[in-house]
Amino acid sequence: MDKAEPTHHTDFQPTYHQEPPVEENKLFIAVVGLEHGHIYNMCNGLKEAGAKIRWVWDEDSEKIKDFQQTFPEVSAAQSFSQILEDETVQMVASAAIPSQRCEVGLQTMDTGKHYFSAKAPFTTTEQLRAAEQKVKETGLLWAVFYSERLQVECAGFAEQLIQKGAIGDVVQVLGLGPHRLNIEKRPDWFFRKENYGGIICDIGSHQIEQFLWFADANDAKVIGSTAINMAHPKYPEFEDYGDAHLVADNGAVHYFRVDWFTPDGLSNWGDGRTIILGTDGYIELRKFVDITKDDEGEQLYLVNHGGERRYNVKGKLGYPYFYRLANDVLKNTSYAMPQKHVFKAAEICLRAQEQAFSYQRKGDAIYGKMRNPHSRNSRLW
Repeated sequence: MDKAEPTHHTDFQPTYHQEPPVEENKLFIAVVGLEHGHIYNMCNGLKEAGAKIRWVWDEDSEKIKDFQQTFPEVSAAQSFSQILEDETVQMVASAAIPSQRCEVGLQTMDTGKHYFSAKAPFTTTEQLRAAEQKVKETGLLWAVFYSERLQVECAGFAEQLIQKGAIGDVVQVLGLGPHRLNIEKRPDWFFRKENYGGIICDIGSHQIEQFLWFADANDAKVIGSTAINMAHPKYPEFEDYGDAHLVADNGAVHYFRVDWFTPDGLSNWGDGRTIILGTDGYIELRKFVDITKDDEGEQLYLVNHGGERRYNVKGKLGYPYFYRLANDVLKNTSYAMPQKHVFKAAEICLRAQEQAFSYQRKGDAIYGKMRNPHSRNSRLW
């Protein structure tokens, strides 16, 4: 076999993105809702891509002050309406309470502005359908920040390797998404399912989106899913563990596990990993930490017929998503992430959450319901 074939060597190098920032004073955005720290990443990324942040608004004035410490050039709006009435604002970014993000987007688009939501963008299927209809009516962008792929350089390198054929065709994607709970710092809404949507809907959204992307799939069926509360009986609506098994329309398989059990001894908030199995090799991503070796993460391991290799790609790819999104807003395109992909990832998340085998441990007993979403809680064991 010719060693020049991509599956028979590991002599790859990451390519730094080539997208330039947009022209100065061409893109103006505003921020509504500061309930999640992802809004800082969203704004930093867009600012680097050339956007100007004109306004910020939240019901909590202290959150606004904190935001202005990081972005002192941003003015505090008196209301959401003031932002909507500003015709110079082309896009609104939001990390409101998850159950409120859809309504923020609908109102934003009603005034002719694009919308950029933190994940999870929706907590119900009804919200998703309303968003789809609004995009159809307006032709505007409803973007979603799936940060565990979009702001992880080793994930970008994995995409480059897959495109170059380094592991052949994608067979399966295994995702692990542990998070640190920091329970004493969480707001009340964080523990109300009506507000956060469930663990699969929330942090599971990262996993499902990246599966579709890496596998180049358009849809997937949910074979099975679980969403449970194993260790937090004080918060009966909270789910601290979730998993799901999917099969895509092109035959690729996915399994992921998400949880809130990161131990205090870990050097960061979560040991997020992804393993992409191909017909001729595999890739492992150690996104945020490589335990005992590198507390910064951004490590990619490649194994194929040509050997095995570890890459440290921190600072070697950048984050092209924000530059593409900025240009999409100005050009009314969807190069950063196709709109169908945005909504399909959200739809599958909601489906997996709705179908989940859900239960809670209470002492020595297990109470829950089977996959029928209309079934009632009862003692299972």
